[in-house]
Amino acid sequence: MNTKKIGVIEVVAGMGLVLAGRKKEGLLTFAHGFYALEKSYRENNPRLEPGFKARWRESVRFYDATHQEPTNRTLHRWGIPVILASALGLLLTKPYTKPWWFSASAFALGWATNIVGHGKYEKNRPAFTEDPLSFVAGPVWDLQQLKTLKKAKAQHV
Repeated sequence: MNTKKIGVIEVVAGMGLVLAGRKKEGLLTFAHGFYALEKSYRENNPRLEPGFKARWRESVRFYDATHQEPTNRTLHRWGIPVILASALGLLLTKPYTKPWWFSASAFALGWATNIVGHGKYEKNRPAFTEDPLSFVAGPVWDLQQLKTLKKAKAQHV
């Protein structure tokens, strides 16, 4: 199995472990998978300019290119904030308490909306399977999209 596949499996397994209440193991597995995906990304993009700024620009460009379908964009603008907030809830609450169950349900729902967006509308895989920095670029991109929508609505009023 190649490094990229292992990375994707570990990232997903890490999220699953956190979702199962095994925070430490989940975070370590996720981090190892993230590292494997980044290593694979850099091996497959040898002409990438050095430095974080260039890497960031490329990640945002890639994320934008893989999120063009309007319904998928809408699902992501809703799903990603839910995923972020619920992941925080999963990490900060005691497993299997009411707040934890709420966070676990929201986390699953947020991911489900993003998976539907990619599978049914965008017809591609989630960006993190190619570029792990998408875990950060995605939420930043979504905030930029919301600002753009807000500006457009304000100009039409």
